Amino acid sequence: MGLTAIFFYLFATLALASGAMVIVARNPVHAVLFLILTFFNAAGLFILLGAEFLAMLLIIVYVGAVAVLFLFVVMMLDVDFAELRAGFIKNAPVGLIVGGVVLAELLALFWARAIAPPTNAVAGTPIPQGASNTEALGQILYTKYVYFFQGAGLVLLVAMIGAIVLTLRHKTGVKRQSIADQVARGPATAVRMVKVTSGGSVIPDAPKR
Repeated sequence: MGLTAIFFYLFATLALASGAMVIVARNPVHAVLFLILTFFNAAGLFILLGAEFLAMLLIIVYVGAVAVLFLFVVMMLDVDFAELRAGFIKNAPVGLIVGGVVLAELLALFWARAIAPPTNAVAGTPIPQGASNTEALGQILYTKYVYFFQGAGLVLLVAMIGAIVLTLRHKTGVKRQSIADQVARGPATAVRMVKVTSGGSVIPDAPKR
């Protein structure tokens, strides 16, 4: 057994084990940490396949943004996980149906792969000689599919602005910081001269000593 096969079985075993722990972990924070471990092992598998761009995409996008964001949301929100577990039995039939559909799709995929012609016979655009996986992907994205790529970025930008607008609510009676008012403050608005009488207090309506 070669070194590549050893690393493949190592990454694959850890990915399957950590993926199973995401489902069975009782603590949601532990589940997110196991999810991050799954992403790292999947990135190792992509590197073994020569797809270093997908490996970095898993680590930078999913681990650095999605998983960490989900972890902070779980830690900051006051979620009643006991109530969520209580509805597990009620939603179990739906989960079994969805799991059965996913399993059937995986089996169909393996069956189609077994009877499919070799990969070289159905290959698309060949990778340029002397170019890495990332360089070849960048060339085809910014030449042949540049308008679709920019359109996808525009859709994501509009979705981000829409989410901010929908979630932004100005509540009355809440003190907010105004940088312009703070910068424009002068001695007339920042200092108040108070003449304190003997035995009195600066605070209004305070009892005299």
